[in-house]
Amino acid sequence: MTISRAITAVAALMALPMPAFAQAEAARPVTVTVDAGRTDGKLPPVWRFFGADEPNYATMKDGRKLLVELGELKSGQVYFRAHNLLSTGDGTPAFKWGSTNAYTEDKDGKPIYDWKVVDGIIDAYLARGVRPYLQIGFMPEALSSAPKGTPYQHLWRPGFDYKLIATGWTYPPKDYEKWAELVHQWTLHNIERYGKAEVERWYFEVWNEPNSNFYWSASPEEFYKVHDYAIAAIRKALPTARVGGPDVAGPGGTFMDGFLKHVSSGKNYVTGQVGTPTDFLSFHAKGKPTFVDGHVRMGIATHLRETDGGFTKVLSIPALAGKPVVIGESDPEGCAACPGPQNDYRNGTMYSSYTAASFARIWELAAKRKVNLEGVLSWSFEFEDQPWFAGYRQLSTNGVDLPVLNVFRMFAQLGETKLATTNAAQVPLDTVMAQGVQGAADVGSIATRTADGKVALLLWHYHDDDVAGPDAEVTIDLKGLKGAPANASLWRVDRDHANTFAAWQKMGSPQSPDQDQYVKLEAASKMQAEQVVVSRGGKGASVVLRLPRQGVALLVLDAK
Repeated sequence: MTISRAITAVAALMALPMPAFAQAEAARPVTVTVDAGRTDGKLPPVWRFFGADEPNYATMKDGRKLLVELGELKSGQVYFRAHNLLSTGDGTPAFKWGSTNAYTEDKDGKPIYDWKVVDGIIDAYLARGVRPYLQIGFMPEALSSAPKGTPYQHLWRPGFDYKLIATGWTYPPKDYEKWAELVHQWTLHNIERYGKAEVERWYFEVWNEPNSNFYWSASPEEFYKVHDYAIAAIRKALPTARVGGPDVAGPGGTFMDGFLKHVSSGKNYVTGQVGTPTDFLSFHAKGKPTFVDGHVRMGIATHLRETDGGFTKVLSIPALAGKPVVIGESDPEGCAACPGPQNDYRNGTMYSSYTAASFARIWELAAKRKVNLEGVLSWSFEFEDQPWFAGYRQLSTNGVDLPVLNVFRMFAQLGETKLATTNAAQVPLDTVMAQGVQGAADVGSIATRTADGKVALLLWHYHDDDVAGPDAEVTIDLKGLKGAPANASLWRVDRDHANTFAAWQKMGSPQSPDQDQYVKLEAASKMQAEQVVVSRGGKGASVVLRLPRQGVALLVLDAK
């Protein structure tokens, strides 16, 4: 599908008169009971990880602006992972491509290191409160062992066969000592430029999805060798560096089994000793949306099953079972740069409601499996100088936030201590994993106690099918309070709130908004706090609110 056709399809789908349909049906009554006096485990801030194929966007106008937004979520604790940080080229981005030219060789084959471009990328992160989840890759052209005649930079673009991305950068090095020295020199340079204490806070991992022939053109054993040489080089420069991997596609299958065995009990290719230093483990999990009867149907069940498969792999080796885990890419589907009818959910509130519902289940699944979950990385950033609402998986379009970004702002207001909550309208985890949300809609909730003692309640109204449905009339009953709430604030993302896509459509879907329209779109993207009525009684309180289909809301109460 071309970009223009994708925009037309999205606009046609999202222009359905959802409010009229929804209001024609009686609202579904839902009761959520929160016991403010009873805790129910922890809720680690796993949402603070993001990433993109195209590293050079971080230094461009809209990329720099979006990094500010990400850094403000939780300054100094937000991480960004990017491909192509060692790829050869002039730094010009393209779909699923980027480069830094960090490594070249002179006519005698001697290494030439040039950190200017990659420094600019990392500088852009750190200046905006974001830290690197540093991916060591891909293979520089001068080091690539690709067969003679293999093109180095791919020419893939939306609509082309995905296999075209696998060109010379996917091969192992023809000289492992030069590969190791490149990684060693880069680490030394980072320590000199940013300081040891700063670099110790980064994550270091090698490559991307080495179990996929889109990203790795060699055997699993060859990857273990590439990994060992890189990790040894990092640790030689910084023995306290946080190293891990392997960021496999999905749970990783037999490849992940082999990797876990290698790093825990195999022979290290550099030291000859047993095992490879491993501070964290990482894999990827994706959903699988389809286009059914003229609308998108999300694949949250696939997403959660892949997550559970990855957790199972991590837990399979006792020596590794307690390691921190990062889901290095966790998304509704697999290709951020691929528009198409099955991906028409991306611009509007389907993406934001899916994000709330899926993160809630990943938190729940990690607690159930007793996995030390540290991060869930959303592979979504922005695509510079592309048409407005072009159908890519991104957090902003032309510098204006999409609804999904506001869900991360809601996550940032949650506390890390869960409160006991009863909610019969929340679809059970096992059901969502088995069949998704195909029957009654999922009106879910997470209640937390914040660091400053407030109660923060996240609510979402999700269904796999991107069709209209009745609102939910939600009654929130709070008990176990020491005193009545002084006030309550509500933030919303739904068809009528913090929805840039809807505002753009009302303007007539302009592809060249003027300055005044741009300002209005920016304003429409922001959540506005509302004061809500709290009914008080004894040591309890209640709030009633209406939550539209695909709506997400955050209620924060000054309640002890």
